[in-house]
Amino acid sequence: MNSLEANTRNNSTKGQLNSIRNDGNVPAIIYGGKDENQKISISKKLLKVLLEKENFLSNIIALNVDGKTQNVLPREVKYHILSDEPTHVDFLRVLPGVQIKIEVPVNFINHEKSPGLKRGGVLNIVRRKVELKCPSEKIPENLTLDLDGVDIGSSFKISSVNLDPEVTPTIQGRDFVIATLAAPTVMKEPEKPAEAEAAEGEEGTESAEGAAAAADGDKSPADGAKGDKKEGDDKKAPEKKSSDEKK
Repeated sequence: MNSLEANTRNNSTKGQLNSIRNDGNVPAIIYGGKDENQKISISKKLLKVLLEKENFLSNIIALNVDGKTQNVLPREVKYHILSDEPTHVDFLRVLPGVQIKIEVPVNFINHEKSPGLKRGGVLNIVRRKVELKCPSEKIPENLTLDLDGVDIGSSFKISSVNLDPEVTPTIQGRDFVIATLAAPTVMKEPEKPAEAEAAEGEEGTESAEGAAAAADGDKSPADGAKGDKKEGDDKKAPEKKSSDEKK
């Protein structure tokens, strides 16, 4: 459980709130239960350290207010529109038996022990958080799903998660999917054996030789006869005798 120091604040104007922020603190409020709402301020530097954790809004914090510790649950964080710095936090008192709705992150373990991931499978996460209804003192830190032995085609449903009997998902009536282990989107083409590549090379050579031979045979007879003398070219046509010779 994380802890955080806080101080009570008595302010009534916007200028006083800005002064608190200028001093490196963040205004906050504690509410819930029979006690009145309590105005406090916390260190912005320490708050930002907790905000860096993914499950800040689902972790109970031991808040020490002026020397008195009480367990609270962060419910909302407001940020500056330009600087993105935290400007206000709402904390809910954690009281035994009080039912609350909360989103809890999903955590996957043993990635290296999954045969499906080793074969190139892809973990498709459908829900990174699951909303639960539970007593404030029984909020799970996360929902853990074990990938040990999980192969391609497997799926994780809410029934795969071991929950306390008093902790239930807000979605009722169906066993919804949290994640699946799918086949790789691009399959690698198997390499051809060396013998097959050699055979293809020989076929290519034979095809090229056949094509060359066919090209030679396609020549027309006229192409082959160019420059050759035809039979009878050397024979002269008989001369006609003149009429004087006939006499």
